[in-house]
Amino acid sequence: MMLLKVENLTKKYGTNLVLDRINLEIPKGEVCAILGPSGCGKSTFLRCINGLESIQGGKIFFEELQIAGENVKTKWSQVRQKIGMVFQNYELFPHLSVLENIILAPMKVQKRKREEATEEALGLLSRVGLEDKKNMYPRSLSGGQKQRVAIVRSLCMHPQMMLFDEVTASLDPEMVKEVLEVIRELANEGMTMLLVTHEMKFAENVADKIVFFDNGKIAEIATPQEFFKNPKTQRAKRFLSVFEF
Repeated sequence: MMLLKVENLTKKYGTNLVLDRINLEIPKGEVCAILGPSGCGKSTFLRCINGLESIQGGKIFFEELQIAGENVKTKWSQVRQKIGMVFQNYELFPHLSVLENIILAPMKVQKRKREEATEEALGLLSRVGLEDKKNMYPRSLSGGQKQRVAIVRSLCMHPQMMLFDEVTASLDPEMVKEVLEVIRELANEGMTMLLVTHEMKFAENVADKIVFFDNGKIAEIATPQEFFKNPKTQRAKRFLSVFEF
């Protein structure tokens, strides 16, 4: 089943063309790593998929239903329950405890009972090694812990697809591993994912498909083995030359 389909997606800020006729298909269960230099449109692409940015051309389909494009009126609050997104800067509410951060949306948006949401939240926190942090506030957590809480918060909404936008970019090196391990587990369980990252080794090991962005366009789509061992474009070769493998 093709879970996500993007056709000729175009995004502009004024006269600045950020995304230029992007075409991409993501089948259910696929892990797609989106790579490319800073400023090439990777994060904007994820935000368009989740309705956080409007688009100026093209179409986006999820489960064969068009969710973005001309004359399409979408209830994004419903779509975002199916397409979870985790950001670089966590987006946790500082005045709420870890547990309250996680169960807020299931209770308010999905109208689930507190007891049910709490039970699931505690199970997910235990899975990522943070059940003992349930009553703590975000200010008391490390960056890696905050990011794992953000992932749990999204998972508690039962999404069918997860979008990860440079979730390790602001973490200290020793904290990166603990976050990537959670994402690796999700991949092993068959979660459909779009992953914007600069963690090249991780992308090579976890992704089913590599999509290389450059200057607002998709310059190359390949398997990890093809991309990292024999990239087709000169731009991809230059990009990879700065990383050690």
